[in-house]
Amino acid sequence: MAWIMLFVAGLLEIVWAYFMKQSHGFTRLWPTLATFAFMFASFGLLSVSMKTLPLGTAYMIWTGIGAVGAFLVGVLVLGEAAGTARIIAAIMIVGGLALMKAATP
Repeated sequence: MAWIMLFVAGLLEIVWAYFMKQSHGFTRLWPTLATFAFMFASFGLLSVSMKTLPLGTAYMIWTGIGAVGAFLVGVLVLGEAAGTARIIAAIMIVGGLALMKAATP
């Protein structure tokens, strides 16, 4: 169950990062409120997953899901440039996440 909560926490990190971008530096009310709501939920699930998962594993998986997910949202939704180096970097992060998951008892 901890892995599921961690995965959902990572997905919520993507959502709050998107809304943070939409808040334009916290100058727009609804995106700002959404940012903090999803951030609170993401941190909450992360903290619960850390009750049973190692700190380093949980934090790395959470930030990795958020980083790669935010990159994908930026490219696919916001029209940001992908670039070969950025794609390779995202693939390397996913590889690191898979290795960390496999190495965690």
